Amino acid sequence: MALLTASMLSSSHFAWSDNELPNLGTAAASTLTIDQENELGDIYMRVQRASRPVVYDPLLNQYITELGNKLVAHAQDVKTPFKFFLIQNDEINAFAFFGGHVGIHTGLFLNANNESELASVYAHEIAHVTQRHLARAMEARARSNPAMIAGLLGSLLLTIAAPEAGMAALATTTGIARQTQINYTRSNEQEADRIGMHTLVDSGFDPDGAYLFFNKLARKYQYATRLPEILQSHPLPKSRITEARNRAAKYPHRYIPASLEFQLAKARVQVRFSDLSPSATLAMFNKQLKLKTFVLKDAALYGKALALFELDKIQQSSAIIKQLLNHNPDNLFYIDTKTDLLIKQKKYQQAITMLEAQYQDKPASQVIAMNLAHAYIEAEKSDKAIPILQDAIFYEWDNMVAYQLLLDAYSKTDNPAMEHYIQAEIMALQANYDGAIDQLNYAHKNSQGDPLQLARIEARIRQFRQYEIEIKKLSKR
Repeated sequence: MALLTASMLSSSHFAWSDNELPNLGTAAASTLTIDQENELGDIYMRVQRASRPVVYDPLLNQYITELGNKLVAHAQDVKTPFKFFLIQNDEINAFAFFGGHVGIHTGLFLNANNESELASVYAHEIAHVTQRHLARAMEARARSNPAMIAGLLGSLLLTIAAPEAGMAALATTTGIARQTQINYTRSNEQEADRIGMHTLVDSGFDPDGAYLFFNKLARKYQYATRLPEILQSHPLPKSRITEARNRAAKYPHRYIPASLEFQLAKARVQVRFSDLSPSATLAMFNKQLKLKTFVLKDAALYGKALALFELDKIQQSSAIIKQLLNHNPDNLFYIDTKTDLLIKQKKYQQAITMLEAQYQDKPASQVIAMNLAHAYIEAEKSDKAIPILQDAIFYEWDNMVAYQLLLDAYSKTDNPAMEHYIQAEIMALQANYDGAIDQLNYAHKNSQGDPLQLARIEARIRQFRQYEIEIKKLSKR
């Protein structure tokens, strides 16, 4: 689905649910509880949405979530749910924070050759979370400065109200480097490498993945005057590379077939979420196909089709996607691009027929749901899109794609009250509570005669006003 890009949503912020404000009264305790870690992680994720170009791509999000969950299922000491997300940035980086939040830059896709290499990075970050490395580091600092944890909460909340001041306060309060990364100790890194290796192998990946990726990083930045973020927060001395190689050697060699899903995701990142131009990616995939240097031919063809689509060469792109779908008719990457192509050609009913059949088989697939809703809206059938999008938000309250599509759907119906109401929710997800309240007031004026909707709007206004008060109060502590 091409209707939403990272640049369109890079400023997306967040909305508070009914009782998510942190309890500062116990935040400065010498030991952080899991609940407190989850509170911190929740706020941190909102800061990421506020200040970073988070990628809201249903296909890529599904891929990284499935990959991450596969590793979490084989990890030990898991105490929190995990949330995996992508940042659009060609630089290599990965990081973890409280509450199981694990982020990676799209640059990791650009530099990883296979799924095991990418999985090794995820396994390492998962280990940082399960071993509570950040909490342990903060607790150590809190012994000499008991107000530090409360200060962290205040800094995070200040970031909501005033991003530049808040990020500066956050760095000062926690010693966290740019982009709120963690400078782990050598012992932390050794532990995450060791435990991450167990998780990687138990999950069925190649144990050489970690060593190969470390070695690639070392070669790539051997003569660099400025190290990438991942090497600033996760130092890579030669001993660590040797340890990774020796650790991998303890396991039997394992042949892992190339993952089509990984190669498709990588091609998607290269075309849509990298600094490469569509012309450059088209030339790259054409070269791979001509010289047969691709890992998997179908992934190279998919990348070429995406590049052709971006260059508005619809017929050429359609021919490739048709070929790919003939071989693999249920592949979501191909279905997504087929939908984009049909909508581009205004063949709405053809797209709807294809997606309705898929939706019957995969009702829980966000990729199919978002594409089907988009097709309905473009076909002037917004009434059919609305319940699909409402269900999506019910299951994923911060689904920015669903909210934006829902706004589009209501804008095409004669329901100004709900249009303003959804606009208010989007503004709240961007921490613009004044704007959200204004939109709710407009919704209120357009809801006369509907007492249930009036009560709902009035309750939401009270919630937003309370959130503003709490944020201002907490950011000053």
